[in-house]
Amino acid sequence: MRRQEQGVPLSQTTLAPPAPRATAAPAAAAGSRPAAGRAAGLAALMVTVGLWSAFALSDRALVTSTLRPADAALIRYGTPLLLLAPALWRRRRQYLTVSPAAALKIVIGGGVPFYLAAMYGGSLTTAAFVGALVPGMVPLFIAARGARSGQVPKGLQATGLALIGLGVAALVAPDIAAVDTRILTGCGLLLCASGLWSLYTVGLREVSLDPVGSAGLLCLPTFLVMLLLVLTGVLPTNLTHAAPGDLLLFLVVQGVGSGVCSGLLYAFAIRLLGPQQCATVGSLSPALTAVLAVPLLGESLTVAVLAGIPLIAVGVLLANRLPRPTRS
Repeated sequence: MRRQEQGVPLSQTTLAPPAPRATAAPAAAAGSRPAAGRAAGLAALMVTVGLWSAFALSDRALVTSTLRPADAALIRYGTPLLLLAPALWRRRRQYLTVSPAAALKIVIGGGVPFYLAAMYGGSLTTAAFVGALVPGMVPLFIAARGARSGQVPKGLQATGLALIGLGVAALVAPDIAAVDTRILTGCGLLLCASGLWSLYTVGLREVSLDPVGSAGLLCLPTFLVMLLLVLTGVLPTNLTHAAPGDLLLFLVVQGVGSGVCSGLLYAFAIRLLGPQQCATVGSLSPALTAVLAVPLLGESLTVAVLAGIPLIAVGVLLANRLPRPTRS
């Protein structure tokens, strides 16, 4: 069954679980609960933003790793299947109610095509490009999809989308001027990844699964397809000869961090704080990625990065502002 959602931020990519029913509580506990819930929500959100940045950094770090992109994908999608297996089994009947069209959007948008585009695109560019282009362009792609059905962003949302476009232009302008085909090819792949992720986002809005169920719907077919590509020799692998340190890094950052924790923590944060505040803090992810890439990967904060990243971050923030309710 297709679920219609009103006033959803343009780049929201997870579904929050339903809020629990209110229960009676002592006055003291009721007074302390909002503050405690807000603190827990902020903590979950900050960890989530850190995990988003860690994904972008590990994407770029794959270049110097003993792992191949297919190996990283097997870790990324196989770890959640292993850790969440009992919970996924309990949800097996829910998958029978999922629309095939929505399931296809999720599997294509967040699965093998997305992952390979993001990984190979990151290998040709920098972590700053990955952190900015992949999540940063999602609101523009979603807005473009909405415009085809007459849902045209207005006001601050339209301003935010314009700033995202301006930030991307500032980010890639030096490479266009220098005709750097390597960087431009990488940017093209990252933009493809962002467009696919927007498709994944649309698919999530069309299903009634919770974050755990959605993770299973994405990870199982993606893992099986990636495994088939590896076993048939279509994609190269070095998994059996990879350095233990690289295996541990990608297991923690992508398998546990991106594959399990980021989606669940983001859903938890939305439940306690609401999508507006989550989008506000989440817009810091591109800037955090660019800053962390300096000491961790030896990248530099170029003029283009310093100009483009803030524009994209502010644009994402404005694009995710919920429209004010109209008075009747």
